[in-house]
Amino acid sequence: MNSADFRSHAHDLVDWMADYLDGVEEFPVKAQVRPGEIAGRLAGSPPDAGEPMATILADFRAVIVPGMTHWQHPSFFAYFQANSSRPSVLAEMLTAALAAQCMMWETSPAATELEGRMMEWLRQMIGLPEGFVGSIQDSASTATLCAILAARERVSAADGVGVNETGMNDLGVVTAYCSVEAHSSVEKNVKIAGLGRANLRKIPVGGDFGMLPADLDRAIEADLANGCRPACVVATVGTTGVSGFDPLRAIGEVCRKHDVWLHVDAAWAGNALVLPEMRWMIDGVELADSFVFNPHKWLFTNFDCSALYVRNPAEFVRVFDILPEYLKTRDGSSVTNYRDWGIQLGRRFRALKLWFVIRSYGVEGLQRLIRSHIEMAHSLAEDIEMAEDFELLRPPVLSLLCFRFRPNGADEQSLDEINERLLQTINDSGKLYVTHTRINGTYAIRFVVGQTSTEPRHVWEAWTTIQDLARDLQPAGRSAPD
Repeated sequence: MNSADFRSHAHDLVDWMADYLDGVEEFPVKAQVRPGEIAGRLAGSPPDAGEPMATILADFRAVIVPGMTHWQHPSFFAYFQANSSRPSVLAEMLTAALAAQCMMWETSPAATELEGRMMEWLRQMIGLPEGFVGSIQDSASTATLCAILAARERVSAADGVGVNETGMNDLGVVTAYCSVEAHSSVEKNVKIAGLGRANLRKIPVGGDFGMLPADLDRAIEADLANGCRPACVVATVGTTGVSGFDPLRAIGEVCRKHDVWLHVDAAWAGNALVLPEMRWMIDGVELADSFVFNPHKWLFTNFDCSALYVRNPAEFVRVFDILPEYLKTRDGSSVTNYRDWGIQLGRRFRALKLWFVIRSYGVEGLQRLIRSHIEMAHSLAEDIEMAEDFELLRPPVLSLLCFRFRPNGADEQSLDEINERLLQTINDSGKLYVTHTRINGTYAIRFVVGQTSTEPRHVWEAWTTIQDLARDLQPAGRSAPD
């Protein structure tokens, strides 16, 4: 492809992207295809000769787009949003054109120094105390793994050398702790780090779905009595299932008492810390050793972009630092080399999209948009509470709420099945997309407001659709209330 062709196709693609973002609302939110349908439309072998870009783009529109779930649709209320914005998309285009591998300062000084400044901007924006220093990771899952590895090194280094040097043969049983509502990545990371799933203690939660610090303390005491080595507690600010908030100050005091690493997973809810009125969520965060949140979840920045902060950078970097001859540079320790701040050597230029987004919206613009999402969720919760045949199971603290359809006369045993069918019917309609969770064993429809372009009308239309579809699921012999 020559420069003239590139320019022409690029203009076509920009036009398509602008049209797509303007008209994404016209697509079904969730892909309406069957397993294998897209693969069946793709060639089984690669082409021998190159094909015209016009043909490739036509196939993209005809084959790929129908098989996509549209995460930027304003009626996407599932999971946690991976929201985006036009400034972020523009930055991603530049990142792709530059195609830089930003593993260390020398390979792209601007990428390294912009990342450092963006981490400081974010720290100020969310009210994280001075002294926390950040780097960009690909996801909160990876960031939590890094924290667990750092905690493992700290507890092993108490014997003198550490796991990084001698391995885990003589380490004994190393334990980690999280609440029963913590994200599944904690359990996955404990396995990856070699601690073993059996050595992850899942601590009960209270009525507000936050970890019980007294139970955590007892669990650590019991492990110490049994010769185990407690290494890390993962506290969650805004759990995935029901938006529970672990009490950081009380948990942090337990961790300080036992010299255990405290990692705070605020992947979704941490974005709401740009609102000063939400800073109660991290009371006691100064007791944490590490903290992560994902701007790609609710700060309008394209996936992937996860902000990981540590209180003692030198201790953290020692876990990942390695310097073969081919990575040595004359600048040495006088610069930051982010290759030593995580697992990957290679790094994308993720800071550029943060710079574009924060400068384009300004802090006030970001605050205004997040507040609007919270207000929409609370308004929906009020509507659900007023509905005679629906039950609010988890009121929104931020913008996540959980509810179920409860038709008059339905027995408890049938409600799970009714709501599971309702959820499938909702998603098959293509009008909106939601997921489910379980609250104390009860099947619940989980609804999150947070897509960049979502307006009150989208939430209202979603609620109307849910009610209309629910009427068709009344138990035999029953009817919806007037």
